[in-house]
Amino acid sequence: MSQPPDGPRLSTLILLSALCILPINIFLPSLTGMAAEFDVDYGVIGLSLAGYAGASAVLQIVLGPLSDRFGRRPVILGGLAIFLVATLGCIFAPNIWSFLGFRLLQAVIAPTYAVALAVIRDTTGKEEAASRIGYVAMAWAVAPMLGPSLGGLLDENFGWRASFWFLEAFALAIFALCWSDLRETNLSPSASLCAQFRTYPDLLAARRFWAYALCMAFSVGAFFAFLAGAPLAAGYAYDLSPAALGLAMGSITCGFMFGSFLSGRFAGRFRLTEMMLAGRTLACAGLLLGLALYAAGADHVMALLGPCMLVGVSNGLTIPSANAGAISVRPQLAGSAAGLASAITVAGGAAMSSVASAVLTPENARYALLLVMLGSAAIAFATALIAHLLERERS
Repeated sequence: MSQPPDGPRLSTLILLSALCILPINIFLPSLTGMAAEFDVDYGVIGLSLAGYAGASAVLQIVLGPLSDRFGRRPVILGGLAIFLVATLGCIFAPNIWSFLGFRLLQAVIAPTYAVALAVIRDTTGKEEAASRIGYVAMAWAVAPMLGPSLGGLLDENFGWRASFWFLEAFALAIFALCWSDLRETNLSPSASLCAQFRTYPDLLAARRFWAYALCMAFSVGAFFAFLAGAPLAAGYAYDLSPAALGLAMGSITCGFMFGSFLSGRFAGRFRLTEMMLAGRTLACAGLLLGLALYAAGADHVMALLGPCMLVGVSNGLTIPSANAGAISVRPQLAGSAAGLASAITVAGGAAMSSVASAVLTPENARYALLLVMLGSAAIAFATALIAHLLERERS
């Protein structure tokens, strides 16, 4: 059996992961000022967020197969190069429509996270891949926490374009780092691009892939439900200030960082599905505890946030292993699997966010949020159990 190729330093992939997520929200504190400068309604400038998310979801499906056909290195370096050009376009955009066009082009950086996961799978076994993905996921979690704060400081001192200048400098540094450190790890590229895209039915027919991907989707779904419902549940019920509400909403992300750290430490010692089941059990138990506290009349904000923080920890335990499992179902299709799994995960998060927004009202927000999150976590538990049973059948 051939030895796996040498991979890049873990720090390279961690920094690339941070760059993949930072552009989503670093400029959010500047939206009102940008709307005023471009002389457009706030809803128009808001397209810079919604359009970016939509473009990144589509590109997840495209760049994965491209990396299986042409290699991980050219896809990552090409994505970084396009991002550098697009970011300059955002900085010097003369009007809102050119800005939005370059902003959509910036979305090419987001799917390079999935390609980075394929690099990890190329160079490690399944369990070790979950461990490394756990550390990479910590950057994926901390970047959106720090992004708005950094963007706000840059805007306050230098104007909204400073956030994009920061992204330009950061991306240039990552490009140089990947150029020197990222060797090609896909040693068995597919014969043609058409042949590569024809592999999607093979993935879609694999029950284990669906079990891993849906576990990720509904694990992330509970997180997105929290983001959609927490401002109403915590803000209305406990009359939190905007600053306090922001800190409260960061609690689940802090939990995710801690869970990802635990995955980095322990995933290599346990089966992937064992880590997933442990995480899903913690999520369901935490949310049931929250409902029990509500039924008992506990009237403190931590009665809501504490259980939600446990969901963050559980996601940190689950998602690296589920990711490693999804891209290991067909190792020769790791890039395609990573991209498709990421697209399914984004769809699951969007669906649960919509459910939370539709169901919650000021009167029911405290317990309804926990119920929606519990429903998503329970589906994730069921799919983790299915993945466990399917893996036992194979062994």
